[in-house]
Amino acid sequence: MTIASIQFEPRGHVGLVTIDRVDRRNALNAVLCEQMTAHLWGHRSLRAIVITGAGNAFCAGADLATRFADGDAEHGGTDTFRPAFEILLDAIVDHPAPVIAALNGPAIGAGLQLAVACDLRVATPRARLAIPGGRLGVLLSAANIARLAQLMGHGLARDFLIAGREVDGAEALRIGLVQRVTDDALDAALALADHIAQLAPLTVQGHKRALNLVAAGPLTDEGRAEIAALEKQAFASADLREGMAAFAEKRAPIFRGE
Repeated sequence: MTIASIQFEPRGHVGLVTIDRVDRRNALNAVLCEQMTAHLWGHRSLRAIVITGAGNAFCAGADLATRFADGDAEHGGTDTFRPAFEILLDAIVDHPAPVIAALNGPAIGAGLQLAVACDLRVATPRARLAIPGGRLGVLLSAANIARLAQLMGHGLARDFLIAGREVDGAEALRIGLVQRVTDDALDAALALADHIAQLAPLTVQGHKRALNLVAAGPLTDEGRAEIAALEKQAFASADLREGMAAFAEKRAPIFRGE
């Protein structure tokens, strides 16, 4: 029997996280969510992270067969999946480095929510993206509804959540749900991660944090102050001096994140 796990592979400044549960099309359970969260929090110095699925699926959603402990919800079972899943998505959003989803196949339900929590998404043309909550009686959390609406706009979010719209990779690109479509999503995502890893880390991380603050709603005074502090840090960094010197000398910069 296949042992489900989350595989982590360091590749220099880039980390590759793989959901390895091929026999269940990489359906997530609480344990897998906890494993992935541990890898993310354990590697906060990385400059980019790629998440993908083993085999020909990204993630088929939550493992409904094991979601509730001690029976189903109707009979007093405890939902062990959602708390672990929400912690995982927060870990992706809050990770200093950009996180890229390599959608090598279907991203359904929780799989699509996982992809939406990432900063960037690369998909194959054969990828299927949908949230079939209406066919299951499942309602998304407030945070996941907000992320979906922020990413694609309220009109498309309503199409996905209310009408159960399903799209392939090409359509996902057209509506802005993914940023790139290619036959080898993992290879393209790793290439993108390698490119990001060569950029100035303080700038990349600062922009991610600022975008998260903007996405959370109208900027507060505290949010503006935090962004101003990030800007000041970048302008005072050795990396800025290196970037300017490399530009003047017509060479590739070597950034150290300091």
